[in-house]
Amino acid sequence: MPREGGIGDSTKRREDIRFLTGAGNYTDDININGQTHAYFLRSEVAHGKINSIDTAAAEAMEGVVKIFTSADFEAAGGIPCGWQVTDRHGEPMQEPKHPILAEGKVRHVGDPIAVVVAETLEQARDAAEAIELDIEELEPVLNMKDALKDGATKVHDDLTSNLCYDWGFVEENREAVDEAIKNAHHVTTLELVNNRLVPNPMEPRVAVGDYSRANDEYTLYTTSQNPHVIRLLMGAFVLSIPEHKLRVVAPDVGGGFGSKIYHYAEEAFVTHASKVINRPVKWTCSRSEAFISDAHGRDHVTKIELAMDKDYKFTAVRTDTYANMGAYLSTFAPSIPTWLHGTLMAGNYTTPLIYVNVKAVFTNTVPVDAYRGAGRPEATFQLERVVDKAAREIGMDPAELRRLNFIKPEQFPYDTPVAVTYDTGNYHATLDKALEMTDYANFEARAAESKARGKLRGYGLAHFIEACGIAPSNLVGQLGARAGLYESATVRVNATGSISVFTGSHSHGQGHETTFAQVVSEMIGIDVSQIDIVHGDTSKTPMGMGTYGSRSIAVGGSAMVRATEKIINKAKTIAAHLLEASEADIELKDGQFSVAGTDKSVAWGDVTLAAYVPHNYPLENLEPGLEETAFYDPSNFTYPSGAYVCEVEVDPDTGKVEILGFTAADDFGNVINPMIVAGQVHGGVAQGIGQAMLENTVYDENGQLLTGSFMDYAMPRASDVPFYDVDHSCQTPCTHNPLGVKGCGEAGAIGSPPAVVNAVIDALQRGGYNVDHIDMPVSPARVWEAMQQG
Repeated sequence: MPREGGIGDSTKRREDIRFLTGAGNYTDDININGQTHAYFLRSEVAHGKINSIDTAAAEAMEGVVKIFTSADFEAAGGIPCGWQVTDRHGEPMQEPKHPILAEGKVRHVGDPIAVVVAETLEQARDAAEAIELDIEELEPVLNMKDALKDGATKVHDDLTSNLCYDWGFVEENREAVDEAIKNAHHVTTLELVNNRLVPNPMEPRVAVGDYSRANDEYTLYTTSQNPHVIRLLMGAFVLSIPEHKLRVVAPDVGGGFGSKIYHYAEEAFVTHASKVINRPVKWTCSRSEAFISDAHGRDHVTKIELAMDKDYKFTAVRTDTYANMGAYLSTFAPSIPTWLHGTLMAGNYTTPLIYVNVKAVFTNTVPVDAYRGAGRPEATFQLERVVDKAAREIGMDPAELRRLNFIKPEQFPYDTPVAVTYDTGNYHATLDKALEMTDYANFEARAAESKARGKLRGYGLAHFIEACGIAPSNLVGQLGARAGLYESATVRVNATGSISVFTGSHSHGQGHETTFAQVVSEMIGIDVSQIDIVHGDTSKTPMGMGTYGSRSIAVGGSAMVRATEKIINKAKTIAAHLLEASEADIELKDGQFSVAGTDKSVAWGDVTLAAYVPHNYPLENLEPGLEETAFYDPSNFTYPSGAYVCEVEVDPDTGKVEILGFTAADDFGNVINPMIVAGQVHGGVAQGIGQAMLENTVYDENGQLLTGSFMDYAMPRASDVPFYDVDHSCQTPCTHNPLGVKGCGEAGAIGSPPAVVNAVIDALQRGGYNVDHIDMPVSPARVWEAMQQG
């Protein structure tokens, strides 16, 4: 049995006490003496030339402190992009300036034009309405394929076209893939859309800038997943503030799902404006504002082809994708449809030849960046949909076609044709587990029972693999990353034995304060209540890259292990001296140092006290104290995988889909806290079901966002999702990090969309309808329409 509070124990989340009792400290809870309030005047047109901005009347209104336009930021840089992609011809991507406030043109509905800073938010909003704008409306560019036609209106006049890049991967495979598809025994082709999503975390974004004239220092409080990266980007590239003069604090954050990774213009604005007016400046985003200012997710249009030989072994995959960048390049946008997507197109299969082409396109829409899974869900959806379609075309059970083409356990480590090496896995085990959990053998009986009630029952399977803990830094640097992707930790042991762990990772719902404490508790053997986790403040924590890409425990946790190992080694030296024994004979277990083979021991607290009261210290050159820092840069990604099954009923009269059950059999390697892992899967599956069945971002022909609130953008509710059956017992530990962990935060959102759509298609085909694909969301209207046509 795992020790109480250690690795493997379902310890309750410690942070939940303050959240459930209303004691959480979010950015909007921060109010500084003398603060002002900012209100952003945003474009109401998708594309337009700014002829004039008249602020005279607004400036004279009560409570107005100052009104800012782009002229106030002439010395500032644009919001930087953190990843550069080189296209298949060796040319760098087109990278237009992303200004803090619109310069000369507006390029999407929601583009910020001016900002009113006033004593109250109400006064700022009233004054913004008094600003007179003369904007010459231009034709918007909305459809990606139309945007690339000769003579198309350009989103950015200074670029040669609306094409950001034309990326090919693996380029040297292109001709061989074409030949393999030409000569294949069977080719399955599928065209699909990965629908645009609005992330919608519970807490909208907030930013508070506070400049101190006394010491020329800036503090930014913000809802961020990676405060150190915000400090680096904003300080070095936007506002030219030395890092030691800029503190970024991200307190409790109410969800992010990727949308709070990036550096946003509002953060730079409040930081700069606080110096200009010499008062704190606060901006709080409304929910409707978030729809047009937060980076969106997904939005790909893809054609995928799967070639098979006469034995139905996969021989080649070819994809052509149009990826929407929106009006500007968000922080990590170029990497999502390329290196985080193309490298996963092998999936769980032994396909020898793969070629991926991606054309990234600028349009007059909100910028698009990473959303839970970030490239991996897009790759998995393409692959698992085309594999399912292929199985139906050749008359083979979808599970058996997958099993036939899986990488076998004895083939690991496995070099894929898309430049990554899977270190370990057992895809047969996860598939077998999922089929067992869903009683696959008796599905036909359940389908017959549904048919007797006038419903169509479907069984949808999807298998996935993802790359987590993105690394190593030297590799991603070659691929275009403009930052390192290591993580850091400082472990500070207090004199009485309690511990403070300072981490560069950041928690916004993952339960770091619990799981990180469990790791240190396991290593030392003290109670988790004696361990405090500190994060989110650049003035306290070592430089870290933040939390995204399911990297927290695999990368951040590994840094913590390395720092704790240094602590233990030094503590053993002190313990050996106190016990008058050889250091090589000292063992640490359950908070006690002992001499191997004897009953001589000394408690953890006695050793830590000796470290800080060094009256009896082992060596003259051994420094007092117990505090160590470690930076961990992984040697490879981690590769979680799993098999997901969705069972649905479709009402043939209305097209309504009801999810009857959802099963997830995952391999996450070693698991720190099973309860938290299950919760992460539950949340991810809910988001995947939301994409598959409900969520869709729609612009009209003028570039107006039609789905700009919860009245029109359908988020999943409790009644839309089933009770989940999850399992993570098929563990193949990661081979290259000290914890053997792989990451679990995004899996649910990756594997669930194709499982849902596959189930719906299965139900319709069992009902005699000739339907082989429906684009997400599979709403009743879309399902009913497909049934009428099929």
